[in-house]
Amino acid sequence: MKRVFAFALAAVLLHAAQAAAQTIKITPLARDGQVLVSFNLTDGFNDDVRAAIHSGMNITFQYQVDLRRSTTLWLDRTIASAVVSASVRFDTLTRKYQFTRMHDGRTLLSDMTDSYDVVRQWLTGFEKLPLFNSRTLERNSEYYVRVRATKSPRTAPFIWPWAGHDVMGQVKFTFLPH
Repeated sequence: MKRVFAFALAAVLLHAAQAAAQTIKITPLARDGQVLVSFNLTDGFNDDVRAAIHSGMNITFQYQVDLRRSTTLWLDRTIASAVVSASVRFDTLTRKYQFTRMHDGRTLLSDMTDSYDVVRQWLTGFEKLPLFNSRTLERNSEYYVRVRATKSPRTAPFIWPWAGHDVMGQVKFTFLPH
């Protein structure tokens, strides 16, 4: 029993250490009636992900992006949410990567490349996505953008018995319309 507990504890600590190495850098920008969100998942690729991609598996990075407002007496209020995903499949015959980006189930872009570095950036970096309408936001109020990233299929040796996110980040901003 002690060995099982020690193994479980070691697996939890290993997963926590891997998640701590990963961060999401987020930059919100309110322009032209929209909140543009840029974010980048750092250290999202490891040897397991690279091996899974090169085996021909379809790998998807899904990002749940929430625009929220802090409240003092109750839970924070979610103003709007969006799901952005990026998928890649490596064709072992042509040695090319087919990648797709989606926003709330709609395909934004689908293309092919033979560069692993392009795929890596395409899966983990997003620039000025027009995700939210800023017309309903209150002037001079503080909001925050939270991004939760999940990779599927999971390539870690330890599978959690419940669903969750691999890494999360958030950043506050004050809405100042132009």
